[in-house]
Amino acid sequence: MGSITAEEIVALFEKDAKARKRLAELLIAEPDVRLAVINAVLRDVATKEDIRELRSELRAEIAEVRGRLWWIVGLILASWTSTILTILFKAGP
Repeated sequence: MGSITAEEIVALFEKDAKARKRLAELLIAEPDVRLAVINAVLRDVATKEDIRELRSELRAEIAEVRGRLWWIVGLILASWTSTILTILFKAGP
């Protein structure tokens, strides 16, 4: 039997979910591998401080949007008022 390549091994694991699970179990059983996996995962986990920062940024963005919204509403009201007054004065007695 010939030698098998790494690519072929990967392809075999892609096809066999049960084998992938068993390999993962074997790897995680090794303390060094488990620690490496935990450290890798922890780099991607959001901390409470990350969430606080995000919340603060979102509040600032919301406040900015509200400010712009009020400005737009003001412009619409001013335009509407100007139009109505023009119509009323042209339709005068």
